[in-house]
Amino acid sequence: MIRLLAFILCLCPAFGFTQRASETSGAELRWLDRTTGELRSFIITIGNPVTLGPLEIHLQACRYPEGELTQDAFALLAIYHARSKGQLFEGWMVASSPAINALEHPRYDVWALRCKIL
Repeated sequence: MIRLLAFILCLCPAFGFTQRASETSGAELRWLDRTTGELRSFIITIGNPVTLGPLEIHLQACRYPEGELTQDAFALLAIYHARSKGQLFEGWMVASSPAINALEHPRYDVWALRCKIL
């Protein structure tokens, strides 16, 4: 989380600069099974988790720069192991920089692509 905050602050051209953000109830994410090579893009909405493989993915928020839906997306996700319900990830994923705050799993990758207005 500290890395994400530092990244966001370094994008600000001057101290105190704020950018207005809009929020949607949906996001487009991508899921990768590194063992089989299976790759899926999917739409997720707040309150409707998606289960892929053993991962249960919950969207809590999706924000983007106001007036620029095609620009960067910031998705707040919680990812659980579907059977044990153990939490694997919780935090903001940044579409333009997925490595800043990524799901750390030996087999699966999940990353945000964009916010969706549904």
